[in-house]
Amino acid sequence: MHFRTESPRSYPARARPFLRAGRYLFLLTGILALGYVGFVLLDTTLYQAYETWRFQQALKDKGPSIAASQQPPLAPLSPVLRAADHAQAASPGPPGRGSPLGRLEISRIGLAVMIMEGTDGKTLRRAVGHVRGTPLPGEQGNVAIAGHRDTFFRALRHIRQDDEITLTTLSGSYRYRVDAIQVVEPEDTEVLDDSGEAILTLVTCYPFYLVGPAPKRFVVRAHRIPG
Repeated sequence: MHFRTESPRSYPARARPFLRAGRYLFLLTGILALGYVGFVLLDTTLYQAYETWRFQQALKDKGPSIAASQQPPLAPLSPVLRAADHAQAASPGPPGRGSPLGRLEISRIGLAVMIMEGTDGKTLRRAVGHVRGTPLPGEQGNVAIAGHRDTFFRALRHIRQDDEITLTTLSGSYRYRVDAIQVVEPEDTEVLDDSGEAILTLVTCYPFYLVGPAPKRFVVRAHRIPG
């Protein structure tokens, strides 16, 4: 049996404007989507560059005290360099959501990224986020940091045991060595439990190459290196 198909030219004249409008609508939607992706990438790049520069300036303002201060207690990076850092010390309290806390570096896999407070969508779009409720970066205990697998923590797919991680804050520079890498279910939150040891836990989604929501979590655990 043969079915006759009509070309667009044979459609009723009143339908043609809707077809043209549909094409323009799809084209406009595509342009807007690409524009949004470009905006997000630009915003992320500029944020990281600006906060890295500001953090380096804050370290210079601190001077040699950074090298001398390697032990907790720790004050987080203030949003406005030295003046706000002094204000934070005068009135201690938990850092606000989105506040820069320090910088995370894993040289072997080429990872260097600023750490912000919180794990909400805006924070993880611009940086990696400190999991609220866990010790602040550099403090004693299990410091947990989360990031997206398709942006900053994508490089974690190359992480190996014994890799060295450097975590730098305004209170000091701390080195950790990777001693465990595991894949867990999202509800396995015991990886964030605090044992009293100086631990750094990095968390991202898994598998790395899956498109869409990932079913598991990739966890890297490292212990602080003395000295």
